[in-house]
Amino acid sequence: MTEAAQTRYRIGGMDCASCAAKIDTAVRRMPGVEDVSVSVAAGTMLLSHGPDSDLAAIEKKVAGLGYSVIPLAKHATPAASAHTHDPGHDHEDHSGHDHQGHDHAGHDHKGHEHAKEPAEPEIEGLHGHDHPPASGPWWQSRKGRLTIMSGAALVAAYAIGHLVPSIASYAFLIAMLVGLVPIARRAIMAAMAGTPFSIEMLMTIAAVGAIIIDAGEEAAAVVFLFLVGELLEGVAAGKARDSIQSLATLVPKSALLEEAGQTREVPAESLAVGAIILVRPGDRISADGIIVSGESAIDEAPVSGESTPVRKGVDAKVFAGTVNGDAALRVKVTAAAADNTIARVVRLVEEAQESKAPTERFIDRFSRYYTPGVVIVAALVAVTPPLLLGGSWGEWVYKGLAILLIGCPCALVISTPAAIAASLSSGARRGLLLKGGAVLETLGKITAVAFDKTGTLTEGKPQVTDIISFGRSEAEVLTYAAALETGSSHPLASAILARAAADDVTIPPVQDAKALGGKGVTATVDGTPVFFGSPQAAAERTALSPDQLARIAALNDEGKTVSVLIAGDVLAGAIAMRDEPRTDAKEGLKALTDAGVKIVMLTGDNARTATAIGKQLDIEVRAELMPEDKQRIVGALKTQGFIVAKIGDGINDAPALAAADVGIAMGGGTDVALETADAAILHGRVGDVARMIDLSKRTMANIHQNITIALGLKAVFLVTTVIGITGLWPAILADTGATVLVTINALRLLRPVR
Repeated sequence: MTEAAQTRYRIGGMDCASCAAKIDTAVRRMPGVEDVSVSVAAGTMLLSHGPDSDLAAIEKKVAGLGYSVIPLAKHATPAASAHTHDPGHDHEDHSGHDHQGHDHAGHDHKGHEHAKEPAEPEIEGLHGHDHPPASGPWWQSRKGRLTIMSGAALVAAYAIGHLVPSIASYAFLIAMLVGLVPIARRAIMAAMAGTPFSIEMLMTIAAVGAIIIDAGEEAAAVVFLFLVGELLEGVAAGKARDSIQSLATLVPKSALLEEAGQTREVPAESLAVGAIILVRPGDRISADGIIVSGESAIDEAPVSGESTPVRKGVDAKVFAGTVNGDAALRVKVTAAAADNTIARVVRLVEEAQESKAPTERFIDRFSRYYTPGVVIVAALVAVTPPLLLGGSWGEWVYKGLAILLIGCPCALVISTPAAIAASLSSGARRGLLLKGGAVLETLGKITAVAFDKTGTLTEGKPQVTDIISFGRSEAEVLTYAAALETGSSHPLASAILARAAADDVTIPPVQDAKALGGKGVTATVDGTPVFFGSPQAAAERTALSPDQLARIAALNDEGKTVSVLIAGDVLAGAIAMRDEPRTDAKEGLKALTDAGVKIVMLTGDNARTATAIGKQLDIEVRAELMPEDKQRIVGALKTQGFIVAKIGDGINDAPALAAADVGIAMGGGTDVALETADAAILHGRVGDVARMIDLSKRTMANIHQNITIALGLKAVFLVTTVIGITGLWPAILADTGATVLVTINALRLLRPVR
């Protein structure tokens, strides 16, 4: 069986759930199409199709519906991501005016030179959703101008009706047609593409019906209010999309490339892996890379939200979009523009928005039956009382038309994706990556979390914890040890040198340095022969007293590695090291236990070290485990009824990450952290696990609020319409008002929560 190919498109001018539904329905009917995911929030469409599918015909179909279609490269560059469909651009609005010779593809959008021309000129007036223009306020967009024209025509009709009452009905008919013509054309095209029960169709039927029963004044007002509602939807949808796309704009457009000792300014997109760039103080770093010379404080707040700059020197990783502080740096580029951390985050969030949560899939299925159901109820309300109960035709047809408008499913359909899109964007800005709505939904139900130890609960590298003086002072012990370890890349040596640097120790020169395999290192420092190594090797050189052995054993029992220093023939002292817990680990774990979540540490490390760390962090410990043991324990927790999240580094924990309900990779922007698990914590904070679960819970609460708003408003207005309290005006306000309320409520998730 041939595997389905996948193609992603940027869809221009798509701002509401009904837009996405129309595209989905039309494309699904095309031959060779196996699956379609349309994301309003990301402005994208992911197509799964057979190898022989006619993509040109599919693009032509979408263009025929009135949307711009731009195929995305497998790895879109940040510039492409940001520009291909910039929420700020004033896309052709298809407002229904007869702009001779204009088609969407023909417009000269700056930065869109790479955009693919739609297969055929788009149908003017088909969908009417556009973004407010980047260069001016909303009223300069075509949709804004159409709404203003419709409003002006309505005001003029009122004035004419007041001055010349005999022609008032004609004036309101003309005012209504100004806005209704493009709406009706959209309705017809949507019906031809397989969506007969669109909001445009309901709107058209209601407006025409209102004219027939001589409610022209209300019909014109309702059309105007509908256009206002759509304009507000477009603005709100643009805000959600801007949130994640604004990340892409953090990467500067140019870089200073070093070549043959000279620097020249080049486009950041053109930087190749291995190139050396100069980053001046105050500049944004233009690519992911490794510092090859210089040391500076890097402000990572634009990417991570961290308020304190991080001091970085040679061999430290830096990320595109972060700001260099106080010194010039030379950086070796490690990722092309298309693959830097920000580009991958943007791409992952967009792809996540295309994968639907269970709640969202249920709402989609529900709305397929809901809208035809509304049409049937409206028809029954319109004809049953006059036919069976002797009611007035005018009164009941009017009520039926109002119910048509109330029943539009826009607010209901957008209730879930709007909240999920806002949540995914909010998480990404704080370094919490969630791969889709299903992961986001499951996280809120987590009842047990299994943590890896090394690099997850701990820093992943040893630190000096104790300096013990036996025959020399602590300062001398550290000085001698640092002198012997200078030049070594061993993790324990790095820990000692880091402590010496922190304590401003002046390291003396050494002579005759020699490494003794498995035992330690010897050298002459200031004329004194010095040995630094394991206690066992030290015991071969000089006797250790029972008291000294007891102190070393006590440190070993705390899970620490102890190295002993001999200066001359005297036991000078000892240095204890351990991979220490992350600074926020204890607090992060407490946040989980306070929320009623069971926590357990699964590690391959020795039981003594693991137990010592476990006691420090107050967490249950399972030690000396192979990867398959971790997988088995995760499975056992699930069998006991727990919903399990596994937190690890994404490599040796792969089987356990896969076995868990949600696998979360912990890592500083690494490929593995970004791409192996269901979710990733980019900044290595243990507390982010609890924040991720909290984000999920807040999102699900927001979705439930949205569904309540959408259905509650409709239920209230349905009752008030049937009993004659409200009519067409409040009906359209109930629909557009609910959609705007739902979107605004979802956008609350974008606010940072510390």
